[in-house]
Amino acid sequence: MIGNILVILFFLLSPACVLWLCRRIPVLDKIGPVLILYIIGIIFGNIFHPSGMSGIQEVLSSATVPLAIPLMLFSCTFQRSKTRSQLLALLLGLAAVTLSVLAGYFLFGRNIEDGAKIGGMLTGVYTGGTINLASLKVMLDVPEETFILLNSFDMAISFLYLTFLLSVGIRLFRRWLPVEASGDDQEVKGPDKDQPFKGLFTKQGFRDALFLLGVDALIIGVSAGLGLLAGDGAFMTVLILSLTTLGIAASFWKPIKKRKYGYDIGMYCIYVFSVVVASMADLRSLSISGSLNMLGYLTFVIFFSLLLEVLAAKPLKVDADTMTVSSVAYICSPPFVPMMAAAMKNKSVLAGGLSVGVVGYAVGNYLGFLIARLLETLS
Repeated sequence: MIGNILVILFFLLSPACVLWLCRRIPVLDKIGPVLILYIIGIIFGNIFHPSGMSGIQEVLSSATVPLAIPLMLFSCTFQRSKTRSQLLALLLGLAAVTLSVLAGYFLFGRNIEDGAKIGGMLTGVYTGGTINLASLKVMLDVPEETFILLNSFDMAISFLYLTFLLSVGIRLFRRWLPVEASGDDQEVKGPDKDQPFKGLFTKQGFRDALFLLGVDALIIGVSAGLGLLAGDGAFMTVLILSLTTLGIAASFWKPIKKRKYGYDIGMYCIYVFSVVVASMADLRSLSISGSLNMLGYLTFVIFFSLLLEVLAAKPLKVDADTMTVSSVAYICSPPFVPMMAAAMKNKSVLAGGLSVGVVGYAVGNYLGFLIARLLETLS
């Protein structure tokens, strides 16, 4: 019991400690709190394994993102000028994943038992998410052992993909692709830039936070209810779509617009999510004996699709942050979009990234099934 309480406190308070250190140590501030929390999380998760920890991880990782999405959207401004880039990024992502799965099949998939089915599952999971992977397992009659191994490889390589983006990828893409204004000018220029949470401890700040959290809770309740009405198969799609739509709608409401701290509270939830998710990446549990082709196929799809998106974004003039958050929405699913927006310090890409992810959820099963059947005819 005491061990579980300490684990909860670690997950909830470690972001505060990292933020405090980042304000005082310039090198850590340049690295960024998200990457630091990722490193801390994976070290913690691979050293400590108290009973009940997996349940805590599941609850916190499931709760923090729905909490964060409306809060972060409350302070967003929406620009028509970004619509073109967001639409192009959506289409580029779908095309990049599909082409990568097809190319990877001829490099790796033909040497794997049920390689065509695995190609279909990879298409589904990297345009949608784990829910699409599970759905396609049933649709394509994939053995349980194959599903478990593929899901384990996905967690490991997706972690490496995120680590690459957070460490060097974001900066690298911003040098290669156009960079647009982040939309965070108020936060950057505001008086509390170095201590964004300081105002929360004032009487007015506490009242503002309570009001925003109350509206947030209402939006989550309505969204969850709509998701339950839609059924298990569509729950996540409807939940994310409802959270995004209602969060955007609330951002135009005057009582919301005049209150600060929504974005900062939402970001703190994402910091908690970052350390919790990283602690779930147990790389020691992987067994790659006899499955190198499957691992190679999956790794190829993730990183080759990213390369295709980067190369195509240049002539189409899609900005770096929109391209990056679109890739994350497809490869890692919408819950990781707020984390990436926070890492890039660019809240203007949040709504577009979530929309891309929702479209991916919707088309993942259809596209994955079609690709599996296509690959069967090519084999």
